Amino acid sequence: MEVKMEPSWKAVLKEEFDKPYFKQVVMFLKTEKAAGKTIFPPGPLIFNAFNQTPFIKLKVVIIGQDPYHGNGQAHGLSFSVPNGINPPPSLQNIFKEIQSDLGVAMPREYGNLTKWAEQGVLLLNAALTVRANEPFSHAKIGWAEFTDAVIKKISDEKAGIIFLLWGKFAQEKQVLIDETKHHVLKAAHPSPFSADKGFFGCRHFSKTNEKLVGQGLAPIDWKLLTP
Repeated sequence: MEVKMEPSWKAVLKEEFDKPYFKQVVMFLKTEKAAGKTIFPPGPLIFNAFNQTPFIKLKVVIIGQDPYHGNGQAHGLSFSVPNGINPPPSLQNIFKEIQSDLGVAMPREYGNLTKWAEQGVLLLNAALTVRANEPFSHAKIGWAEFTDAVIKKISDEKAGIIFLLWGKFAQEKQVLIDETKHHVLKAAHPSPFSADKGFFGCRHFSKTNEKLVGQGLAPIDWKLLTP
């Protein structure tokens, strides 16, 4: 099956593309499109997280649950929105924590996290697609099996990766991670419903950089400048 994906990821995940569940995902998406359903993100951006963050450059993994389901919001990176779209509430809270943690000013009307992805931060949603205006509508079509395989491959084949697990859903993925050779940082989800229950004050951004520098790697520049 021909999947357009950055070569280092394609090599690591090649076995997954031929498994029955992945073929079922592809068939489901084709059926949805044929029925006139609008799917986010657009087809070329479904694997954007992988294309922006090659496996060979990977340093950090941030796990989200579901793509944004509003028009123009999803572009294949968890928590991120394209240029011209204001940051949704969870991303606004992420920016607040970065400001508090690192003392850097974050934008209010800009939420494109591609700069993080290019530095080695894999912004991975557990489901890679969603039907317009229907959250979690593609959560059970097989994507979880694929993204669980991604996390397991990272755990097995890399070392020293920092996993940021925000909220119960992301923390359920902890069982896939070998903590004898990776770092796991956990906190509440940054959504307005839970950010004050342990996300604010978690200092995950400075802690991530401390762990990277401790491995002799360049820290992530979390600051975003509005273009």
